[in-house]
Amino acid sequence: MTCLLPKQQKHEKNSQTNSWMVAHEFTDSMAEKGVFLSRSLAYIFAISVLFLILSSSLLFQFGDNSIVPRSIYNLIIVNNTPDYIRIDEPKSPPFPPSSDHASCFRSRPVNPASSCDQNQALLKVFMYDLPPSFHFGLLGDQNPNRIWPNLSHEIPKYPGGLNLQHSMEYWLTLDLLSSIACTAIFVQNASQSDVILVPFFSSLSYNRHSKIGGNETTSMDRMLQARLVKYLKGRDEWRRSGGKDHLIMAHHPNSMLLARKHFGSAMLLLADFGRYPVRIANIHKDVIAPYKHLVRRLDANDSPSFDQRRLLVYFQGAIYREDGGMIRQKLYHLMKDEKDVHFTFGCASLLGIRKASRGMTSSKFCLHIAGDTPSSNRLFDAIASHCVPVIISDEIELPFEDVLDYSKFAIFVHASDAVKQGYLMKLLRGIPRQKWIQMWERLKEVAPHFEYQYPSQAGDAVDMIWHAVHRKICSVHDNSVHRRNRYQMSQKVLKLID
Repeated sequence: MTCLLPKQQKHEKNSQTNSWMVAHEFTDSMAEKGVFLSRSLAYIFAISVLFLILSSSLLFQFGDNSIVPRSIYNLIIVNNTPDYIRIDEPKSPPFPPSSDHASCFRSRPVNPASSCDQNQALLKVFMYDLPPSFHFGLLGDQNPNRIWPNLSHEIPKYPGGLNLQHSMEYWLTLDLLSSIACTAIFVQNASQSDVILVPFFSSLSYNRHSKIGGNETTSMDRMLQARLVKYLKGRDEWRRSGGKDHLIMAHHPNSMLLARKHFGSAMLLLADFGRYPVRIANIHKDVIAPYKHLVRRLDANDSPSFDQRRLLVYFQGAIYREDGGMIRQKLYHLMKDEKDVHFTFGCASLLGIRKASRGMTSSKFCLHIAGDTPSSNRLFDAIASHCVPVIISDEIELPFEDVLDYSKFAIFVHASDAVKQGYLMKLLRGIPRQKWIQMWERLKEVAPHFEYQYPSQAGDAVDMIWHAVHRKICSVHDNSVHRRNRYQMSQKVLKLID
């Protein structure tokens, strides 16, 4: 141990004291700096988060090349657009994120300008300039100086009555000529298009010109079909793709009877597949479009309620049909004597349509039974009347079923079950009042999706068809998910009853 003199001891003590004071002051200073630094970092972090939120919002809303698809942005942010995906699947994006098709993520602008921005359109469509005799000339518009009508002056009228059922071709062509809705727009160059539309009003041609008259040896309808086949086979656009990028409208089940064998490679717009071989038409490449309803569509606020609909079941139409329609006869004999059932023969005259409109709006359930073909206009009349459809048609294909779950507003019954004694009445009487109200409310929501109109509106039938065509091109949706739900309701009700 080293000995220190008193003076050295005092000096050493002072040195230790001074060192402690310096160290203490240094520690206090570092503490204060630490607090200041921590607060500064907190402020910087808060400001950074704020800027991140603001920039993300701008990126979501305005970025044309954003990693977030505009359609998904609309799904999450926009609440005032009647979008068909959001109605049925509020938590699901409209297309799988894993899709390789970047164009599949485009969706209709919420408030399109009067002149549509081609970059915002869902589909770019090239349309052949076929002579008027193939389209609006069939309506009587035969101006020799023009191919297409001047829509700014006059909208050609489509024939009324039963012709209207298959008028889909008319509404789509009008929408494309105007291109004001911005879902599908007309482009001048086929190489810039997603799909090529063939503007032949084949349903109207069949309805009005399929019979041979006077000294004719062949009908005008067959002549037009033959001319169309020759025209398309001579086009470079057809030869380049073999017709795979062509869209052909043949909604009436008997339309294109002569020409359809040449069009198996094209995408067809049909009412159903009932009279087509699978090699020509199938759900994998073609689009099912709704009939135009003939009865007046009810306003959601004026729809009769459960108690106001005094009839339980309604059906009016042809009872004696061929092929699959034989079931109508069997059901007629099973149900005709039920007191709260209206099951009678009816014709498709103007008077018959009026009676059907009154009957459907006063009934809780409306039967859609397979006839000569799996589908008919009756289903869409029921939807327009907010009468819960009861679909007895095993082979039916339904419009937009890849995005609309029909089991939420319709009841499916297998034909083999429906003809069992007492089965159908037991099922329908067993559906609880509250369940019917839920389906009725859903019907009021989906009814606009089956409405044809001009100008087209977001979510109406025309808009839904263009979206369906777009999905076929992208091949990103599958209707099998909702198809599996078809018969769940019937099974659950019968289990509860038993």
